[in-house]
Amino acid sequence: MARMLYRLGTTAFRRWPLFIAGWLVFAVVLGSVAAAFSKPMSDEFTIPGIPSEAAADLQQELFPEAGDAFDDATVNVVVAAPDGHTLDEPSYQARIADLIAAIPSLPQMSDDVADNPGLVDPNVAAADAPPAFSPLSEDGRIGVLSFEWDVESPSDIEPTTIEAAEELFAEHSDQGAEGFVVEANGPGMQSMSPPGGAAELIGIGIALVVLLLTFGSAIAAGMPILTAIFGVGLGMTGITAMTAITDIGTSTPMLATMIGLAVGIDYTLFILARYRSELRHTDDRRHAAGIAVGTAGSAVVFAGLTVLIALSALAIVRIPFLTAMGLAAAATVLIAVLVALTLLPAILGMLKSWTFRGRIRRERVKRDEQGLVINNGVRWGRLVGRAPIAFVAVIVIGLGALAIPIGQMYLAFPTDGTAPSDTTRRQASDLMTEAFGPGREGPLLVVVDGRDIADDAGRQAAYEDVAAWAAGQDDVADATLVATNQAGTGAMIQVTPESGPDDPATLDLLDALRDGQADIEEETGTTTGVTGLTAITTDVSDRLTGALPIYLTVVVGLAFILLMLVFRSILVPLTATLGFLLSVLATLGATVAVFQEGALGIFEGQPIVSFMPIFLIGMVFGLAMDYQVFLVTRMREAHVHGLSTREAVVDGFRNSARVVVAAATIMIAVFAGFMLEEDAVVKSMGFALAASILFDAFIVRMALIPAVLYLLGEKAWWLPAWLDRILPNVDVEGTSLERDSLPLLPASEDDDLDDDLGKKLAPAGV
Repeated sequence: MARMLYRLGTTAFRRWPLFIAGWLVFAVVLGSVAAAFSKPMSDEFTIPGIPSEAAADLQQELFPEAGDAFDDATVNVVVAAPDGHTLDEPSYQARIADLIAAIPSLPQMSDDVADNPGLVDPNVAAADAPPAFSPLSEDGRIGVLSFEWDVESPSDIEPTTIEAAEELFAEHSDQGAEGFVVEANGPGMQSMSPPGGAAELIGIGIALVVLLLTFGSAIAAGMPILTAIFGVGLGMTGITAMTAITDIGTSTPMLATMIGLAVGIDYTLFILARYRSELRHTDDRRHAAGIAVGTAGSAVVFAGLTVLIALSALAIVRIPFLTAMGLAAAATVLIAVLVALTLLPAILGMLKSWTFRGRIRRERVKRDEQGLVINNGVRWGRLVGRAPIAFVAVIVIGLGALAIPIGQMYLAFPTDGTAPSDTTRRQASDLMTEAFGPGREGPLLVVVDGRDIADDAGRQAAYEDVAAWAAGQDDVADATLVATNQAGTGAMIQVTPESGPDDPATLDLLDALRDGQADIEEETGTTTGVTGLTAITTDVSDRLTGALPIYLTVVVGLAFILLMLVFRSILVPLTATLGFLLSVLATLGATVAVFQEGALGIFEGQPIVSFMPIFLIGMVFGLAMDYQVFLVTRMREAHVHGLSTREAVVDGFRNSARVVVAAATIMIAVFAGFMLEEDAVVKSMGFALAASILFDAFIVRMALIPAVLYLLGEKAWWLPAWLDRILPNVDVEGTSLERDSLPLLPASEDDDLDDDLGKKLAPAGV
């Protein structure tokens, strides 16, 4: 592989106009396809095989006019009079009328919206409406009116529309807790901003600072960022183009942007740093570019493959939106790998001696008596080598302690009731809970098929029996027959729990209804199913939990084989995998402590989103193996060239520590920037990914793994002879490549690799 990539790198360097033009043409063609044939992204939420989906299909058969629960764009406007007052007082009735009159002026409202979607008259509501559907609280202080945006699904709601609604409701509210209050929630008040905001800009800004410190050159620092942005742009354009042939969810670009930006910078950084290092061996820049692509590029290929495996394997879960997110992100990572292997050497060929110009600092290099560079990486490697047992013990105990909160993890999907307390969604949810109970926002829907019952009277009696059966379950506040179809062959029964949608008691109620389905069906001669948002999200959580062991086995198994090919060892991949488990468990524990339990007071406590564990495991495993490959391949390279394991570990730190630290810092910055987003799911993902890189790169890869290698000694590279014979030699270390034998020149006080004369001066030890 190293020789093949060497030829690719030298060809791209020499024929740089062709490669750069090729990428530009590809970008134009892809952009043209996206512009001409793309369709709007949608959030069609179908999960084949789950009970709630089967019940939803039955509902569509019996009630073709019923919409998909995930296409509901309803806004619930909650109004509340001060304590001691009621909404039927003339002053509040007038304010409600003004509010109702103003709502049709909002953006994305239908032209034929009803003139008065208002509150039911309190006297009529109290007399006629069942408690579960009453628009007014029993004391008449809190009421609800609803309207729906003129959109096909909530994904079509513009962020500016939500902002306009929030401003309108604020205008009709009194300041202070004692005044008239207007808040709003519901699916129509949720909108996800597209990627490309402040989070990415902050991450890119920090990345630029880190790259400037790493290379000391403005031009070199800008190259990884520009190529990463170019790669992410291609990925986003490709996702947009794919909407022409398949449905793509609005949340799909989020992951692709997050992971594509991070790995795009990292992969280019590793090859560029190796190119800079190779320039001390040869005056031939084309040869140096080829060596960099052949060695560091090989590591990029295998690191990218681990990420691709981890992301693509999300298809195992059989949840379409998660599969789409994984495949889209995997495609963006693939583009990042190709950009690093071809576009970067082409840019190097274009810039030539200008690559490391624009210097902002000059570094003085220290060397030992043998002429080897002494840098902080060497110092750290030797420090770990002095007490490897102590490092292993402290790290294992420390990460294990961080993992303890996992025992309290509660997985659920976010609701209005778990939104931040300062949002109108949360305040509206709190008012509705106060007025109607927590179950009002998380009802279950029992669909009843009576087509096997011959007469109308028998069917009606069966529906009422099913409603009575549902009402008799524990934790049920109300069970009401809300509709029958025109033919009388089907019915819908809304079950309102006493507990909220994210409460474990509601999940117990769902289980009880399903456990009793067979008995009530036999008793009444009907077919039933339980659906609704709460049922669907619960089934999705169950699907995710059940798929986790299989997913973990596939991802770890395939990656273990890849790492055996890279390191030609059994113990090195094994320790890499065990280190990953430590870091991911510590990450999940820290996320539970900070997000669910509210530790440190940074975030309000709320359940962890259900797909977090499997999502985190996939991404962290891929990224963790990146640093394992980049750091340990340099150690193996030194060992292959004759150094002992102890010397090889130090040499690996000498050549790779600075770059790995820079790459990890950049990735942490990119992920941490997403904590500034408003969406709680994006916040938690940003925190978890940033924490995972901190634990894995700085603690596991930079401390635990070298300590274990010190303890294993030469046994670390053990591979059974029979396995050695059947494993292909991928030559990540580049042993098949011939190097120029130019001697290393001593460092000067002005360490500059690229001046007009092309002088060869000592590198800064990257």
